[in-house]
Amino acid sequence: MTRDERRLLDDLEQALASGALRLAYQPKVSTETGQLVRVEALVRWTHPVLGAVPPARFVPLAEEHGLIDDLTQWALRTALRQWREWHAAGLDTAVAVNISALSLQKLDFPDLVERLCRALDVPTDRLVLELTEGATQPLIKLMDTLTRFRIKGVGLAIDDFGTGYSGLIQLRKLPFTEIKIDRQFVTGLPTSRDDQVIVRSVIELAHGLGLQVTAEGVETVDQLTALRALGCDLVQGYLLAHPLDPAELVAWASRHKRRWKLLVRPPEDALLRQRLEANG
Repeated sequence: MTRDERRLLDDLEQALASGALRLAYQPKVSTETGQLVRVEALVRWTHPVLGAVPPARFVPLAEEHGLIDDLTQWALRTALRQWREWHAAGLDTAVAVNISALSLQKLDFPDLVERLCRALDVPTDRLVLELTEGATQPLIKLMDTLTRFRIKGVGLAIDDFGTGYSGLIQLRKLPFTEIKIDRQFVTGLPTSRDDQVIVRSVIELAHGLGLQVTAEGVETVDQLTALRALGCDLVQGYLLAHPLDPAELVAWASRHKRRWKLLVRPPEDALLRQRLEANG
C-alpha cells in the first residue's frame, strides 16, 4: 500500500466513525406508469482536503484492507432508517444498496441483514442488494448464502450487466430478481442497431427467467422512448433525476408525476426537448 492509500484509508475509517459519509438516492421508475418503484443508495464522501472522493477509489481500499464490512453495515443501517422516514411520510418505495461480494463470504450476513430490517421495522421485501456482474463468478460458490436472502424476501440484482463474464449458465443458476443493463448499451440505443439487438435480447432473456430489468444511465428522451418500446421495466438516470439528498425525494416525486407526461409525449420542438432533458 502506498503512503497516499494508507492516508486515504485512515481518513475513510475516521469518516465512518465521525459520520462524515452520506447516502444519496437515485430514483428508479416504471417505464409503463412513471411510478417511483425503488431508489438506489449511493455512498458519497466529501474529503476535507481532496473534495469529493468517488466510491471507485475508496471502496476497493475498504475491500482490500478489512473495512468493507463496517462500510456495508453503515450503508444498510442508513438506507433502512431513511426508508422508515420516507414510509412515515407516505412515500411508498423500496431501497437498493450496493454490497461487496466479500460481505457474502460471512456466513451470518443474511441473518445480520434480516436483524437490521427487523430492528428498524423495514419489511425485507423493500430491500434489494446490488452486486456487480464481475462479482458473480465467485458468487456461484455462495449459492446457499444468496438463496437464504431470497428465502428471507430480500431482492438480489446484478449491476452493470453485459460488462462482465458471468455467462448465461450462471444467470440461470443464481437466484437474482433483477438485471441492470449497463449504461454503455443505453447511450447509443436510439441509433445503434447493435445496442438495440443486445438490449432487446437481454430484456427477453431476463423476462423469460422471471427477472425484472432496469436500464441505468438514461439521459435523453429518445433513450427512454427506445427502452419503453423494448419492454424494459425500470429506468434510472439523469433524465429522471440525479442522485438526491433524502429530503429532496418527496418533493421530486411530486414534480415527477407532472413531468412524466411530458417525457412520454415529448414536444417536437428540439429546444423544448433539450430543456426537458436538462431539468432531470
